[in-house]
Amino acid sequence: MMNFDDHRLTAVGLLTEVHGGLLARLQPVLSGAGLSEIDFETVIRLARSPGQRLRMSDLAAQTELSTSGVTRVVDRLEREGLVTRQACPSDRRASYAVLTEAGRARLESVLPQHVQDIEDWFTGLLGAEELEGFLATLRKIRDVVRPCATAGANGATEATGAQAVACAAEAAMRPRS
Repeated sequence: MMNFDDHRLTAVGLLTEVHGGLLARLQPVLSGAGLSEIDFETVIRLARSPGQRLRMSDLAAQTELSTSGVTRVVDRLEREGLVTRQACPSDRRASYAVLTEAGRARLESVLPQHVQDIEDWFTGLLGAEELEGFLATLRKIRDVVRPCATAGANGATEATGAQAVACAAEAAMRPRS
């Protein structure tokens, strides 16, 4: 007989509740700036990447979007002037999504309140040691369940062999969008 009080079910349930609750608290500020959750995730990832750019394939891997999904997001952000595309000089098949000055300005307008909301509803609820341990734990889990979450973040243009295999497997599990 199944134990419905299993700590593993509790852990995933709490994580789901926290994630949903945080999104609900953080979304009004993003919406007020005209950014959806995926728009914000895209521009903040670009802003935090070397040269404020990522290969489209790395951006897809980091955001868990399909390649067509990330193309649609970048198309929309490009129409709004927040992102532009640049051809990859070493690979004609690849292109980069690059944060524009307007994209940076939009982020700078929303980040002070967004960071304050994160402090109020998340990081500020934990002591310094708790937060450090929690972040280490999240990274440990993230590296197993989303090995591509940092694809291209170190400025490398190609994934390592092991990361490429893991990213391909992860991409195959993604729903088509």
